[in-house]
Amino acid sequence: MNRREFLTTTMAAGTTGSVAATAVAGERKAVKILGISCSPRKGKTTAAALSICLEAARAADPSVTTELIELAGRKIGVYDPADPKASQGGFADLIPVLSDPSVGGIIVGTPIYMGNLTSLCKAFLDHCIVFRREKFALAGKVGGVVAVGAGRNGGQETALHSVQASLLCQEMIVVGDGQPTSHFGATLVNDGKDSIANDEAGLATARNLGRHVAQVALQLAVTRK
Repeated sequence: MNRREFLTTTMAAGTTGSVAATAVAGERKAVKILGISCSPRKGKTTAAALSICLEAARAADPSVTTELIELAGRKIGVYDPADPKASQGGFADLIPVLSDPSVGGIIVGTPIYMGNLTSLCKAFLDHCIVFRREKFALAGKVGGVVAVGAGRNGGQETALHSVQASLLCQEMIVVGDGQPTSHFGATLVNDGKDSIANDEAGLATARNLGRHVAQVALQLAVTRK
């Protein structure tokens, strides 16, 4: 293939891609993105980080709606395989919310305790076993993870991997924070005064994650239409 043929082929492919992208945009249907804050402290930095993710998700496309759910105060018990319902506590109310077909993505947020996710987060993820037993009700939904620690290397990536492992067991489509940071997920630092406002690098990952989850969820919604 000579240079002229190469350029002609490349330009044609680009035009086809643009037309396809326009068609996809026209076919998009509304999707909902949930943010699940697994902090025992309501309204603190994990909730703030998730709010930034969800704001970016809404900005990705007008058809995206979001909801922030905080687990603080729900008293979710340690998962007991012998009698799961006995220990569900406040998790029970979340079952229809999480499995709703309109939910295209779920972003789980956890603060870092002892270099990993909180016990509340682990209890939440363990109780999600119910969805595997209901024909994998979370399968195909997009999953993302946010972690907030007291230091830049306080265990955020360890927590991201732990949560992602559970989401993969649900047959969810797990994504990272997307370009240009494009790592495992959103990682932020609490400055010790319950604020993430000055963590510009971390805030960028939160925005990228929210946008990426929304974009993938929208693409999947088109293919399933």
